[in-house]
Amino acid sequence: MFDKKNIPELKKDIVLDVELLGSRFNLHTRWGVFSPRSIDDGTLLLLKYISADENDVCLDLGCGYGPIGLALARQCHKGQVHMVDKDFVAVELANYNAKINNINNAKAYLSDAFIQVPSEIKFNKIISNIPAKVGREQLSIILYDAFEALELGGTITVVTINGLKDFIKNNFKSVFGNYNKIKQGQKYLVSQATKQ
Repeated sequence: MFDKKNIPELKKDIVLDVELLGSRFNLHTRWGVFSPRSIDDGTLLLLKYISADENDVCLDLGCGYGPIGLALARQCHKGQVHMVDKDFVAVELANYNAKINNINNAKAYLSDAFIQVPSEIKFNKIISNIPAKVGREQLSIILYDAFEALELGGTITVVTINGLKDFIKNNFKSVFGNYNKIKQGQKYLVSQATKQ
């Protein structure tokens, strides 16, 4: 049980000092958003297998407080990163984290998957740490929308729990016509597909 006198302390931002894709970041997070105490294991695994070129246009789908999107934005400093989440607190934190880390080519906005993502923008990289609880129907919607949002030759790279392995493999093959298992760890799987 928490005592009432602890509540003001609990309301303060949690600040993480982390190295992501070879760059240091101060990231503000808060109780109530995904993985507030540290970068979660799925994201850490995903970050070992992604990178961006300087002109890339990337989408971080389900960005949380921004670790993936901001790390990519540092790499694609001549490009841009769109970060979307359906949690307004996560979006607020991601934008704040972009500001305090002097990242001007990334912005976060509220969107349930692709609903608010401008359809005229074509991405060459879509990255997502897909929550297991998103459901298979929503996951199917996401993959078809990702296909539409990618430019030819663009890739989608996701990390999921191992329990979704067959679903991801079958749906990547169905939607994209290809599937690449990049890394399977004890709990998580990094998968990729390319728009051909």
